[in-house]
Amino acid sequence: MNCIIIEDQPPAQRILQKYLSDLDSWQLRGTFSDALQAMELLKTELIDLIFLDIHLPKLSGIDFLKSLSHPPAIILTTAFPDYALESYELDVVDYLLKPFSFQRFVKAVSKVPTVAASELRAETTKTSPSRSELFIKAGYEHLRIVTDDILYIKSDADYTELVLSRKKHLSSEPLRNWLNILDAHQFARVHKSYIVNTARIVKVLGSQIYLGDNIVVPIGRAYKDAFTARFLS
Repeated sequence: MNCIIIEDQPPAQRILQKYLSDLDSWQLRGTFSDALQAMELLKTELIDLIFLDIHLPKLSGIDFLKSLSHPPAIILTTAFPDYALESYELDVVDYLLKPFSFQRFVKAVSKVPTVAASELRAETTKTSPSRSELFIKAGYEHLRIVTDDILYIKSDADYTELVLSRKKHLSSEPLRNWLNILDAHQFARVHKSYIVNTARIVKVLGSQIYLGDNIVVPIGRAYKDAFTARFLS
């Protein structure tokens, strides 16, 4: 699995690099002192995890994270506890307060989904001739579903619930991984716990999205501006 470090302090860079060198399952693809440099690599390589400092030059870690339409797993690294609540609104994997031990680092990394984004994309391409259908793992079964039939996907504890027009499926994949699989032009993250099929939106009223079958999905505060600019402007 591939990761990058975005951190402007050389001592913190070296600590993360040393900790990663002791984990065989992770490959460090780059270390960057500001987020704008990292954006170029994200355009060309599949990255599964970013170690992201909050206080960065040019663009803060929080603003950088909000700018990503389909972010990989994120572990925030910072000396300031003030942003903990906002970071979890953005569905980060963990929040590491500097200085942190190797044991705390390992605990954070262990929360990252074990299936890499690149593997998920490869499996989708292999099992489906087009992006309109895909296989999902539900329990011990692999089920073929038509993506247009999905109304929304909801994160619920240790699994996600895919709600279709006439049925529901439970999957062990985390919400962020569905963003790597589904068509970005059709599916949008609107809340820390919800992805919606924008083709099924009937109306938007305030901070609520109305889908078919009289279903209402909330719009989270951290996602409202991006959703409004993309679909309502």
